[in-house]
Amino acid sequence: MHDFASRDPRSPGFWDERFAQGFMPWDRGGVPAQLRAFIAASPPLATLVPGCGTGYELAALCDAGWDATAIDFAPVAVAHARTAIGPWAARIVEADFFTYAPAAPLDFIYERAFLCAMPRAMWPQVAARWAALLAPGALLAGYFFFDDAVKGPPFGIDRGALDSLLAPYFDCIDDAAVTDSIPVFQGKERWMAWRRR
Repeated sequence: MHDFASRDPRSPGFWDERFAQGFMPWDRGGVPAQLRAFIAASPPLATLVPGCGTGYELAALCDAGWDATAIDFAPVAVAHARTAIGPWAARIVEADFFTYAPAAPLDFIYERAFLCAMPRAMWPQVAARWAALLAPGALLAGYFFFDDAVKGPPFGIDRGALDSLLAPYFDCIDDAAVTDSIPVFQGKERWMAWRRR
């Protein structure tokens, strides 16, 4: 049984407690199939992975020659990721997504349980920040969680709300079922790619 003092996912302490106690139901222990296929089919892109968790995806991107950086605002999560991915540890940065300034323009932001980790009231800020970090033609792609449960995280969204959230900035160019979801996301996530207008 886990005992958590922090109940606010907007606080680094919320995530630090869960990493420190090994409570990470969102951690698949590897890289999902559709991201692997995306990496294999794309030229290397300057990439940001916000809310990187353990960082497996960062390692896969870097191993494929991509210029990728992962960020997380929770110090324990960052330490955990740096230990987990070894040679790419220096590419994990402790930073707040809303103030982080990349060293070079980004071609791609990878979404994996970042939006759904944020309370719904913060989603417009997340979408605006994604848009601010990506130039026209750049991509936002990854896994989007669809659910209507009130409590979270993860906080699910419905498709209409996601379209409304991203339509001011992005066009959806790919939307596919996911066949290798972990239990917490099973039957409730889709792989989607959005191109910055």
